[in-house]
Amino acid sequence: MDLVHVPVLRAGREYASRRRRLLTDVRTGDPVAEVSLANGGLIARDLAGAAAHRQALERMPAGELAILCAEAARRFRQDRLPVDGGTDQSFEDYLSHLAATAGMPPSLGRRNADKICGVLESMEQVLDGLTRGLDLAVVDAGWGEERGRTISYRRQTDVLGAVLPNNSPGVHTLWLPAVPLKTPLALRPGAREPWTPLRLARAFTASGCPPEAFGFYPGDHDGAVEILVRCGRSLLFGGDDTVDPWRGDPRVEIHGAGRSKVLLGPDLTDWRVHLDLLAASVADNGGRSCLNASGVWTTANGLDLGQALAGCLARIEPRPLDDPGAALAAFPEPGTARAISAHIDRLLAGGGARDLTAEVRGEGRLVEVDGCTFLRPTVVLCEDPSHPLANTEYLFPFAAVVETSAESMLEAVGPTLVATALTEDSGLQGRLMDHPGIDRLNLGPVPTTAISWEQPHEGNLFEHLYRRRALGRARSRA
Repeated sequence: MDLVHVPVLRAGREYASRRRRLLTDVRTGDPVAEVSLANGGLIARDLAGAAAHRQALERMPAGELAILCAEAARRFRQDRLPVDGGTDQSFEDYLSHLAATAGMPPSLGRRNADKICGVLESMEQVLDGLTRGLDLAVVDAGWGEERGRTISYRRQTDVLGAVLPNNSPGVHTLWLPAVPLKTPLALRPGAREPWTPLRLARAFTASGCPPEAFGFYPGDHDGAVEILVRCGRSLLFGGDDTVDPWRGDPRVEIHGAGRSKVLLGPDLTDWRVHLDLLAASVADNGGRSCLNASGVWTTANGLDLGQALAGCLARIEPRPLDDPGAALAAFPEPGTARAISAHIDRLLAGGGARDLTAEVRGEGRLVEVDGCTFLRPTVVLCEDPSHPLANTEYLFPFAAVVETSAESMLEAVGPTLVATALTEDSGLQGRLMDHPGIDRLNLGPVPTTAISWEQPHEGNLFEHLYRRRALGRARSRA
């Protein structure tokens, strides 16, 4: 694999900085890319011109930009797109780079690309869900009429910042609608995954989107802070340590640990029919998404359910990244995997929980395959919801099975991005509907990982970027 240069994009223009980060192959340690790094001062200077960059998008109707998204999807999948001025990247090259630096096997990379392209190809439907059916001409004009009433929306920022993670390319679907909503982007990619946001920016500009729409700023913590401080609206991805300082800041939409769960009600007579749903909720996408269930809470049969789920997940074994059947992602930093596994073991040693998958497979959680470090799927049984493993999340297929009463379940469920409730009890459903900690609620057998853009989860980008306002217009006199 030839060494490539990943540039900074300043309003779509390539910039090569003196300060660079070397990305190496997780399997061999060989150099893969040199990434130009943007410091806080450079980002601040660029963001000072955000209003002018927005004007380039304003010249195109929102409906036209939404249609352009489908062409961007085609180019993302099919075209050779530039990494920098001297290097082009095919889609297969993109998957190889993603595997090499982020540990994402091409089998999972393709699925994530399908998700990304599915959003781009369905952008008009996506926008319909985000705006609740608003005529996009209102975005163009700033006002319009709906059922005979004047409506108006005011933009809340000239640029959307996004401090992005390494864990899964699918997260990039969350900022894509900003383009047809006429909001330029300041993207700070994850340290080991610059490939997806850069390829998307290239696909958009190759499709006719103004290059001024894209700022792409690989960098360190100071660059991320500069984006969050200077952008009127931002998206922030990361664990609790990363996002906690920004909670309560209305400019920053938090995308942290999901702690998604499947909740089994007392009226459920046969949990076995939902075993595949439970396994998919925990293990889809290698367990790397905030939508993955990290908890299965039940009012009965916790041990039997946990052992059956452990048996299903224990069959998912680490494979070489280029194996077509690979279903687990490697950890780019082996020390991170070791630290996670050791942390789980320490919490298990404190009592009140047991590792059911270890009892099934009889081998270690931490393994090395083809030069890569993996964590095998893990299911633990917790005696009660207060155990520290009962409401936590890790970057691999991990789930805590907790048996508790319906009342205790409602009290202890805590912040939950997605909850799938397997119950027909209307009273319990109603209390779950009222629960302030549940962001998205699935009533019935829907995997936590299933997404419908008609029902946005974890915030609504349109409402983040635009605010409805009162508008009075004098009636014309005949």
